[in-house]
Formats: sequence, structure tokens, C-alpha cells
Amino acid sequence: MIRNMTIGTYYPVDSPIHRLDPRIKLIAVLVFLVSLFLFSSFTGYFVVTFCLLMTVCLSRVPVSHIFKGMRAIVFLLIFTSIFNLFFTSGDILWEWQFIHITYQGVRQTIFMAMRLIYLVVGSSMLTYTSTPGQLTEAIESLLSWLKVFRVPVHDFAMMLSLALRFIPLLLSEANRILDAQNARGADIENAGFMKKMRSMVSILVPLLVSATRRAYELGLAMEARCYSSTRKNTKMKPLRMRVTDFLMLPVMVGYVVAIIYVDRNFML
Repeated sequence: MIRNMTIGTYYPVDSPIHRLDPRIKLIAVLVFLVSLFLFSSFTGYFVVTFCLLMTVCLSRVPVSHIFKGMRAIVFLLIFTSIFNLFFTSGDILWEWQFIHITYQGVRQTIFMAMRLIYLVVGSSMLTYTSTPGQLTEAIESLLSWLKVFRVPVHDFAMMLSLALRFIPLLLSEANRILDAQNARGADIENAGFMKKMRSMVSILVPLLVSATRRAYELGLAMEARCYSSTRKNTKMKPLRMRVTDFLMLPVMVGYVVAIIYVDRNFML
């Protein structure tokens, strides 16, 4: 599972989505995540699915690459599906002793599973098409108004940038540790579920030590370069909005209106 994690990693390719301003992409993702809670029927998913498929096609990120990232939430998806399937009251479809499955439970299970999948895929598109540096600048720019209230926006953006940069590094380090364990005869990848859980200690402990060492070295490097969050820093490539970025604003408004209209007039 660790080898197949792609969530939080940047996929380098030239596409219309990659060329969009990161501030617009961040706002679009927030609108997309909120829109998943604006409808209560399956008809709303027609609009969401169409827009998400269009985004994936325009981003030129392979579908196989996106599916690899979905493997990280399989356990959460199964857990929420079982919880909704067996613990939702309503019209009983199947019953055995104290276990029962209802029509409302099946509907709620499918609805919540689709919502969780769309949440992960939609949010992952932001990291697939934007570098950590771009996301940091976008967050700092969007939250710059908080500086009036003396909120350390730059510090928050820097912490987020470091966290995003550490994700691919930690995944690479975990794969290296896993290869080292396999070289010593520990077949963790092909072991059973319980043995995998017990063997995770041999991966997590050296991974934690490595992450602590990298964080310490990063702190020394920042001090050696006289980094200061209070000093006003210039940017090599400042963010600039283009015509295509401004056109995305009415598109987002139309997307939300379409979801609300379809949900209210075509209930399913």
C-alpha cells in the first residue's frame, strides 16, 4: 500500500489545469468540497461527476495514477460502508437474527461511499496539479487580509509548505525501509493482514527517526541561511491572474447553481 500512495504528490505535466492560478484552484477545490453537501439525492452526482471527469481529462493526470491514491482510503471506505449498511433503520430488505439491511441503509451506504471517493479525488487534484510552493503562495495570498489582526499568515503557510514537501520524502523513505526489510527476509507485502499490522512497527519506528532527523537538519539549514518570518521577502515568480483564471469564477458559480437546480427539480 505504501508503494502505491500518490496522494499529496505533484504530477508534472503541461495541461490547462496546471497552468491555472493556484489561488483559483484552491477556491475551486473548496467550492467542490462544499458542493458535495448541497444535495441529498443521486441526481446531484450527475453534475459533480461530469465536472470532475472534465477536470481529470483537462489535467492530463492518468486515471491509474488517481486510483493508486484511492488505495489509502480503502479501510475507511469499508468501515463507513459497513456502519451505514447495518446500522441504518428503515424498510427491511434482509434480516438474520440481530443483523438487518434496510433500503435506506443501502441508499445511504452508496451515497456516503460516493461522497467520500469524490472528496478524496477532488482534493487530490489540487496537489496533483500544483507544486507545494504554489500552494503555499496561494494560501498566503488568500489569507493576507488576516495580517490586519496580526495573524502570522506567513508562518502558517510555511508550515503547510514544509508538511506538503515532506509527504513525498516520507513515502520515499518508507519504500526504502520496506526494501531493506525485504532484503533481510521479511516478506511484509505478501503477509496476512494481522502480520502486516504487527510488522508495521518495524517500518514506523525507523520512519519516525528519519523524519525527526530530517526536521532537525532542515531547521539547521534555515538558521544557516538566516531565515526570518518577520522579514519581508520578495518572490521570484509572483502570482498573476490571467483571463482564463477570471473566467473560472463564473464557471464555479454556474456549477453550484446547476447542482442546486438539478437536486430540487430532478429528485432520485
